[in-house]
Amino acid sequence: MNRRVLAWAALVLLALASSPKLAEAHTKSASYSHWRLDDGGAEVRFRLPLLELTRFPPELDWPSYLASRLELLAGDRPCTPSTPVRVRDTAPGWAVFRWHVACPDAGPRTIRSRILDDVLASHLHFARVATPEGGALERVLVSAAPEWPLDAKGEESMGTSFLGYVKFGIEHILAGWDHLAFVAALLLLSRSLREVATLVTSFTLAHSVTLALAVLGVIRPEAADVEILIGFSIALVAAEDGWLLAGRPGSVPRTMLAVLVLATGLSLAGSGLLPPLAWIGLALFSLCHFGLLERTEVGRDAILRAIVAFAFGLIHGLGFAGVLMEVELPTDRLVPALLGFNVGVEIAQLGIVALLWPVLRLLARWEGGVWYVRLAAGGSAAILALGVHSVVVRNWG
Repeated sequence: MNRRVLAWAALVLLALASSPKLAEAHTKSASYSHWRLDDGGAEVRFRLPLLELTRFPPELDWPSYLASRLELLAGDRPCTPSTPVRVRDTAPGWAVFRWHVACPDAGPRTIRSRILDDVLASHLHFARVATPEGGALERVLVSAAPEWPLDAKGEESMGTSFLGYVKFGIEHILAGWDHLAFVAALLLLSRSLREVATLVTSFTLAHSVTLALAVLGVIRPEAADVEILIGFSIALVAAEDGWLLAGRPGSVPRTMLAVLVLATGLSLAGSGLLPPLAWIGLALFSLCHFGLLERTEVGRDAILRAIVAFAFGLIHGLGFAGVLMEVELPTDRLVPALLGFNVGVEIAQLGIVALLWPVLRLLARWEGGVWYVRLAAGGSAAILALGVHSVVVRNWG
């Protein structure tokens, strides 16, 4: 990797060091509530990842905050909540509260969520209501549409629609910088539209498989490990881009191997979240990948890059599944939600390709491709820095 790429990567890393919150951008901010309605009100169960609590002052009175921010309305008047009680012995990494709301007044009922809208406008709240027939409906509530009228007629009272989940999938991609960075890294050194199609198809097939398996409950990945591996996938593909630009110097694979050996040693010493075997596996994968590329002629390495896109697509699919898995959708709601979300992800992904690819081709033909090389070098460096920073913060931060 040439000095210019390394210099750009170092500058970006320095800038990121002052903003560790960026590494959390992939994990969409979300909370969840379950409502069991009765004639006089409802029983409420609320879940929030512990990470979200760090957005607030430690002295915040959470029971009062929740009682005023997550409401059941009867007519135009809020129902009266009991004091939310923190539930102990819950799943690690979660804060769980329960309370009851009483509705002395009659009138159409509405769930209103203003959870986190004072600190994070993009926060999603998934409200799930048990139906009298024994089923359940869910609705995604956001700051722009915080209310769910339960007794309204027609689709207004129903759960989030197929198109609603399509929109959610699009927003999930556009709000998650790491998926954008990974797709951009794949495109930077693609030489033809056919190669682009192969890479995107490989990535799409892979993440569709693991997204479905995770949401259907066939596999249950550890969310923190998935996030670290997503960061690594970005760093590896960006390092590969820089390595190819620099003429395949042996220093790049050696440096990456040394870093992964160091990470393995730290893990053996009890530092970080990812276990030692995972770091050893990543080191072997990287060593084999660079070794195969080094033995492949320039211009004929597209199939190897597609295999890597597929391998890391499996990991990104687990990242996509994170939010949907926690909603605990009933079977009849699972398929449209999964399909709609995946369609939204693909629409956003193809939109990114459609915007970025023509620009790259135009630069490649302009002034002998000088500006294209500069963009590819600077882009690879920036994406590499993002990936490294993400791994460090998510594993050791």
